[in-house]
Amino acid sequence: MPAGLVVSLHVAPAAGARMKCIDSVRAIPGRGLEGDRYFLGVGTYSSKKSADREVTLIETEAVEALARDYGLPFEPGESRRNVATREVALNHLVGRSFRVGETTLQGIRLCEPCSHMERLCGKPVRAGLVHRGGLRARIVAGGRIRVGDPVIT
Repeated sequence: MPAGLVVSLHVAPAAGARMKCIDSVRAIPGRGLEGDRYFLGVGTYSSKKSADREVTLIETEAVEALARDYGLPFEPGESRRNVATREVALNHLVGRSFRVGETTLQGIRLCEPCSHMERLCGKPVRAGLVHRGGLRARIVAGGRIRVGDPVIT
């Protein structure tokens, strides 16, 4: 079982609010990440009740590729994703369960980049993130996720 790493964590208190970088967060099944807009029911798409709003992940390698391949400096929090990872092939986790820190998540579907995210970050990043925009997951077993935690697939 290869292990990746949680590089950074991000939540936003409201729809459209800037993502705040945090050191740890509590993941609650059926709700999401404590303090995040979707946990609070105030996210842009909160009216669309779905488990795929509980937590989103993105590979830092995809973020770094934007600067390298497209000349677009970009930070993981600008992606509007909650968990930035390293050395984890997130696309391969659709339909699979995996561990992140104390939690167990299940990959639901890819989190393709959208015009809303692009508008909020103010950078033309969609083309560079197609099929690399991250993963939507549901929380199967809750617990705390911390920066530096292993991601075990």
